[in-house]
Amino acid sequence: MAVVALLSAVLTMLGSASAGADTVGAGSYTTTAPGPLPSGCADLSTDPRHWVTSDAPSGAVPTNDWWSSILWKRTNCAYGEPLFAQPLGFRAQSGGLGVSYSTKPTISGSGKGVGEYHFDYKEDFVVGVSGLTAPEVKVDDWSDWTVSPYLSDGAHTLRATIGSGLPFAYFRATGGTAQIRAAADATVDVWSNSGPMIGYTVAGHDYVAFAPSGASWSVSGSTFTSSLAGKDYFSVAVLPTTASTPSTDRAALATEYARYAYDHVTGTAVSYRYDEADSTVTTTYHYTTTALEGSATGTVAALLPHQWRHLAEGSPLPQTYISSRGPLKVLTGITSFSTSMVFHGVLPEIPGVADSSGADAATLRNYLGAEKADPTRQQSDDTYWTGKGLGRAARLAEIADQSGDTAVRDAALSAIKSKLTDWFTASPGKTGHLFYYDDKWGTLIGYPASYGSDQELNDHHFHYGYYIAAAATLARFDPTWADADHYGGMVDLLIRDANNYDRTDKRFPYLRDFDIYAGHDWASGHGSFAAGNNQESSSEGMNFDNALIQWGTVTGNKAVRDAGIYMYTTQAAAIEDYWFDTHDQVYPGDFPHKEVGMVWSNGGAYSTWFSSAPEQIQGINLLPVTGGHLYLGDNPAYVKANYQEMLDQAGKTQPGIWPDIWYEYLALGDGDAALAAFRANSSFTSEEGESKAHTFHWIRNLAALGTVDTGVTADSPLAAAFVKNGERTYVAANTTAADTAVHFSDGTTVQVPAGKTVTAGAHTWTGGSGPGSADPTPTATPTPTPTPTPTPPGGPGTSPTLYLGIDGTLPGTPGTADSVTVASADSVNHDGTPYKPQTFTATGLNMKYAGGTTQFDLAVDAQETVGNGVQLQMSYDCTGSGTWDRVETYRYFATDPVPGWEHYTDVAGLASATGTSCDLKNGTVQVKIWNALGHAPSTVATGSKSSVRLPYN
Repeated sequence: MAVVALLSAVLTMLGSASAGADTVGAGSYTTTAPGPLPSGCADLSTDPRHWVTSDAPSGAVPTNDWWSSILWKRTNCAYGEPLFAQPLGFRAQSGGLGVSYSTKPTISGSGKGVGEYHFDYKEDFVVGVSGLTAPEVKVDDWSDWTVSPYLSDGAHTLRATIGSGLPFAYFRATGGTAQIRAAADATVDVWSNSGPMIGYTVAGHDYVAFAPSGASWSVSGSTFTSSLAGKDYFSVAVLPTTASTPSTDRAALATEYARYAYDHVTGTAVSYRYDEADSTVTTTYHYTTTALEGSATGTVAALLPHQWRHLAEGSPLPQTYISSRGPLKVLTGITSFSTSMVFHGVLPEIPGVADSSGADAATLRNYLGAEKADPTRQQSDDTYWTGKGLGRAARLAEIADQSGDTAVRDAALSAIKSKLTDWFTASPGKTGHLFYYDDKWGTLIGYPASYGSDQELNDHHFHYGYYIAAAATLARFDPTWADADHYGGMVDLLIRDANNYDRTDKRFPYLRDFDIYAGHDWASGHGSFAAGNNQESSSEGMNFDNALIQWGTVTGNKAVRDAGIYMYTTQAAAIEDYWFDTHDQVYPGDFPHKEVGMVWSNGGAYSTWFSSAPEQIQGINLLPVTGGHLYLGDNPAYVKANYQEMLDQAGKTQPGIWPDIWYEYLALGDGDAALAAFRANSSFTSEEGESKAHTFHWIRNLAALGTVDTGVTADSPLAAAFVKNGERTYVAANTTAADTAVHFSDGTTVQVPAGKTVTAGAHTWTGGSGPGSADPTPTATPTPTPTPTPTPPGGPGTSPTLYLGIDGTLPGTPGTADSVTVASADSVNHDGTPYKPQTFTATGLNMKYAGGTTQFDLAVDAQETVGNGVQLQMSYDCTGSGTWDRVETYRYFATDPVPGWEHYTDVAGLASATGTSCDLKNGTVQVKIWNALGHAPSTVATGSKSSVRLPYN
């Protein structure tokens, strides 16, 4: 497909935006929101630039960044949460910007079970302006990895520029003297104070502050001030020194840093280049600096491990910074630095080199046949679970094509085409299975949404990666569907929303979900946590990157392909260090795990948002298993060690949850062991995005191919090499309509016909029956109608603590522990809307409102079911009139698939509240509990195990 044609169609699509549906080729999106919009402390749904100054950049506001909480406040509504920039941390406040250099991690948990480490924000000092009492912080500017917080009270202002990997923080101040005030409990030592430079140590950390030439610093106890000689600029830097550093070395570093103290960083930008011939990605990190005095140019940068391991040129200082990402190495006097990384290639699917006859071939045929009727088999109707279903069908289409099973292949392609066409069509009156573009936020939201993808802009790369990958598979067999005149433009919109690769396109922020300096994605749109931002499923982030590679290749869009390769290669290096710590240099020495389930801005956690099971804590960074996840096998020894740790943590000899994911992962390290495990235990229920057909195909063929051979690259992105017993197999795929030749770095050339995946070397095989004909038509998915649940009467009382009664009442005294069943969500998203609820009611209540909201502690259990989410709604009828005066709906609780009670409490937070609280006079309260998500029922305990505390006395 011509890139120009695609871009022309996409770039014009918003020009005529109006209420209703706007077309993109044959597809369309809506500009009328069918569901919840982003929200925060202010009414951000109508003004996302509430905390942006008039001087800030135009266009879509960034989200999902390390500094997002000051732009999009969710908890601290004036100043946001701490910002972790590596090596420094910052926190905006009334008097200025707090600064932290955390060098001692807090580690919780040990041995087996959940554990985490954090380099918490611990303030060393506050940089401000004398007299400043700013009521809030705004954002005055941003670039690829810097941000400029702005504080003002009308008479005094402080503008800072801070950034990832910057040991310096740069300030502009008006209305008073510059001020550095150490924390009240900090030990302060001034070790140098001469002219405009003051060197000081706070809590064992060495800093230097630089005022303009001609200025000086006055010291009064633990507070330093400077008039700045009538100017408005100064800077502060942390040194990579410790208490044991000789004073001469500290002084020498201060002098070196002084050379760049007045060359303020005013912008940053990344550029990247994929070289097909040698399969390398060169990434250059550029700094724009402005010399406020003197003629020096350049700055100081602290490189993260995934950067300094692949540094193309330059010699770092011998000193390093301590950080939650391991040691940071320092370059001085630079205006840019570059990394060079090898891209090892991806595949549409593992090739079917195993024997095509005999028992295994029959087993695969049977597994495939079982999927023909429902290839997507999704458990819920929202964007995430629809995506999982699409990914499942794409894997089936690929392996069925390899196996010559055109019936299953075409059934899978038909399901993909039907669902994508449905979701890419926003017909009048349609409120679900569509995408909405919000020109205020600059985002594309799919409805039904899930996991905060609407109100918090969470996880767009997770959800949309599945759609794009499935579209890439469909495009190989039906290129017309994927062209710009049909649905290619809608796919491109999903790409641009999650990670816009085009800087000139101001409708979406540049690389929204991808943190350019950190080298990986962030999942939370708002990032408003005390530990910063977070992401658990690094592998679903890689699924998005791989999807761009596959889509860009099959459609001929090299801009998309190369963006995918840049993010994929960079993120693979980041995962190696920050999720897996394969070099044993990142995690603190006392942290007891080989992997974290979640990476936070200031640390990592052996946990997930949804489960405490080791199989899922570690497994969430392995799925989905696709030909784009070969990076997981780059270190076979680590694969086997990680697999063993999972078993040790779970206390099992075989994975009890997600065995298919784990066997597929093990196959990247030891295919024979994985195949033996599968043969001995093949009766498990497949993970929601998996099928027995794909699991068996993957394991059986990796057992034949061996492990990934990272010593060989190719001049095609869809190629890889494997080695077993010293014998190498070359694999190359061609998803285009023209024959091609793929050249490997050891001199081997493989001829690849159009639409084929072939191998050479130890296993010579030409697979795939080629593009077929599939002409699916969209089908509507009916939405079940909720069935009203009768409301049983409750007994009168005055106790603010009520218990769930087995009979549907809310008595004031605990009864005998029992339980009730909460109906399945029937695989439909019912977030916020009661669906087949269990209802508990108390009447005749007389109490005075004491302020606040409801508290509750429910014992819930979904047994071994994955993906259920139980939700609670509390309603108050203050006079028993039959009308609800206040209704509080709490965020759902994602139950884990491990049998045993879990606690769903009010800590989940309010999702919405309507009405006003009032005193209860013969009042009625009602609790509704239902499954917002999932495909199976849950259990809620009654009696003494589940209670509700009313905000009354």
